[in-house]
Amino acid sequence: MQADQQLSKSLKPRHLSMIAIAGVIGAGLFVGSGAAIQQAGPGILVAYLAAGLVVILVMRMLGEMAAANPETGSFSTYADKALGRWAGFSIGWLYAWFWIIVLGIEATAGAAIMHRWVPGIDQWVWALVLMVLLTLTNLGSVKSYGEFEFWFASIKVAAIVLFLLFGAAAILGLVPGVPAPGLDNLTGKGGFMPNGPGAVLAGILVVVFSFFGAEIATIAAGESENPVDAVKKAVKSTVWRILVFYIGSIAIVVTLLPWNSASVAKSPYVAVIELFGIPGAGTIMDIVVLTSVLSCLNSGLYTASRMLFSLSRRGDAPRSWMRISKRGVPAAAVLASTVVGFITVGLNYIAPDTVFLFLVNTSGAIALFVWLVISVSQLILRRRMGTAARDLQLKMWLFPYLTWIAIVSIVALLVGMVVLDTTRESLLLSLALAAVVVGIGLWRYRRHGAKATVPAAGSAGARFEAPAEDAMVAPADASDEDATVGARPSS
Repeated sequence: MQADQQLSKSLKPRHLSMIAIAGVIGAGLFVGSGAAIQQAGPGILVAYLAAGLVVILVMRMLGEMAAANPETGSFSTYADKALGRWAGFSIGWLYAWFWIIVLGIEATAGAAIMHRWVPGIDQWVWALVLMVLLTLTNLGSVKSYGEFEFWFASIKVAAIVLFLLFGAAAILGLVPGVPAPGLDNLTGKGGFMPNGPGAVLAGILVVVFSFFGAEIATIAAGESENPVDAVKKAVKSTVWRILVFYIGSIAIVVTLLPWNSASVAKSPYVAVIELFGIPGAGTIMDIVVLTSVLSCLNSGLYTASRMLFSLSRRGDAPRSWMRISKRGVPAAAVLASTVVGFITVGLNYIAPDTVFLFLVNTSGAIALFVWLVISVSQLILRRRMGTAARDLQLKMWLFPYLTWIAIVSIVALLVGMVVLDTTRESLLLSLALAAVVVGIGLWRYRRHGAKATVPAAGSAGARFEAPAEDAMVAPADASDEDATVGARPSS
């Protein structure tokens, strides 16, 4: 492996399109939505819409920054420029930690499905097999990651499209043996909000985390041939992906079935498939969920490794992690993510209700932290651009008003996590972890004056410049792609 090689630019537009879709459609949609429906009733549609709007605004802001300055480190590098090196350091490590924890969760979930199909093999063996398989995929090449994700996402998209078509037909009374429900399930049994507006607000906190992962496309765009176009397409498609896949499919569930049905609580999508009279509904959904799990494992390992690679390039992680293999893969960063991922999988079997639960809770609010950092970074960097913002290829709508609305909404969600008993512990542990990481970052960059270099990606059109203390510095004999950002920590 060599430290001076560049990441492979082999992701195709079709890969980026499906990576963007896969980042939004997770196993939480197929399984976790049942608990949300039970909590809020048909009013959960309002919760999904509200959470979706926040994500759409955040992705638009991130897209504006990514199109102006594509970076593998994405929002972590933008936080460097907007808030200081301590901020990029902190949010980068927190984000990598989130996805490493996800590896343990998803590997166990996938192993449980495989164990049901082949009970003769222990569940931990399946978890090991899945982790090894996707580690090899990520070590092979970024193209192999893109191909796996393309087909994983294609299966999920096909499943949801068929679900939407059958569901719409059933609602219109076009499916034999399934009477048209009309509005009975939406307005009956306690009304649209049977448990009150408070339950809907609580539901927002349940569903908001289902959308986390949409930002992966902006990270992967750095390994495509045309990152700016890839980012623009991914961000612009976020709106219809959320409206169609999430809100559309949930609307079909609550229209066709009573919200308080036991089958909806267990697995809403299986319940609807059984309503259609399709045999083997449970097995069909197991296949879709397993695909979602493998997709999440694949993306989680990819995303964690790229963030660790970006941190290493900026001097915020061991320098060995920035080494790139002959195939253009940051193999050392992939292996570092995998090792910790294997540890979390092991902890999930050894101490699932103590140590592993504690680790999961420390990552519970990181999604909101990331979105808040993205919003604040965009606010600062856009204002810093002044009149140059007119040259941006992708702009945030109604700046700065919608940016401020997003910031206030995210802060409100954090306050909501404090109020709710079910989320309070997770928020407090996440805040404790964030305080430790931020403390290390401040100590590292303010007190000790640590220095690092940030390789800057080539840009098209306007770009976000670093503040005075992080001014762009390019060697006299270097091209734009070899330029570096000299970080001079504040005193």
